[in-house]
Amino acid sequence: MVIYLDGKYVDSAEAKVSVFDHGLLYGDGVFEGIRIYGGNVYRLDDHLERLEMSAKAIMLSVPLDRAAMSEAVCETCRRNNLKDGYIRLVITRGVGDLGLAPWLCEKPSLFIIASKISLYPQEYYDNGLAIVTVPTRRIAPDALPSTVKSLNYLNNILAKIEAKQAGALEAIMLNQQGYVAECTADNIFTVYKGEIFTPAASQGALKGITRATVFDIAKELAIPMREADLTRYDVWCADECFLTGTGAEVIPVVKLDGRVIGTGKPGPVTDRVRGSFRQRVLVEGTRT
Repeated sequence: MVIYLDGKYVDSAEAKVSVFDHGLLYGDGVFEGIRIYGGNVYRLDDHLERLEMSAKAIMLSVPLDRAAMSEAVCETCRRNNLKDGYIRLVITRGVGDLGLAPWLCEKPSLFIIASKISLYPQEYYDNGLAIVTVPTRRIAPDALPSTVKSLNYLNNILAKIEAKQAGALEAIMLNQQGYVAECTADNIFTVYKGEIFTPAASQGALKGITRATVFDIAKELAIPMREADLTRYDVWCADECFLTGTGAEVIPVVKLDGRVIGTGKPGPVTDRVRGSFRQRVLVEGTRT
């Protein structure tokens, strides 16, 4: 595997960062997870824009401009002969001392990994997930905005551990007010009486790229959709539920906290959204 690392393409065995890198020491950095389908890097420009905004929010300098970053992503895929897979683009604060001060890190580090990913077995796309609500709450926006896709994912990891302990592959995280924020790695949507609902970013949801695609799909298919404050009750009593994410794509949920959602099978709106999404990923983006 070839890795892009600070301006060079190196073998994965030689792709190393310092133990003094603040991305490692403090989770000080930002990243994007990006998919490539049939040689098409899906919505690459949207991902790079979000990366730049995350970096701006934490006052982190981006080493490359948009065009150069795009080319580095595509070239990493080309060098790995990757036509279908997953790309991880990371910018760390760089090497510094053992103190917190980011201004002592002279130069940020950037690396790109282009590889494979498989989050859920096919059976769950066909039959749906059974998920749970976990005790760990989503970090409040006034502490760390959910719109910043930072390297510090410990909040989500703790929730993921709780999901595994409950025998589930994914879990809902509530915010401090008890409203649904998002899942540990995915955005969440419900369908009720033909309308799609999803939590707003102000409730703790990441502004996901796939999430944004669902808004476009809903408009295309003339399905009413809006952001709303959702409780667990709203999910339990929904007609349908599905999750979205770069890794997960669009996956149905058929049970939450032991309560069957709708018919207990993936619903027609979910199927329509999934179908449209599968068509879009081949054409919306940047060809390698």
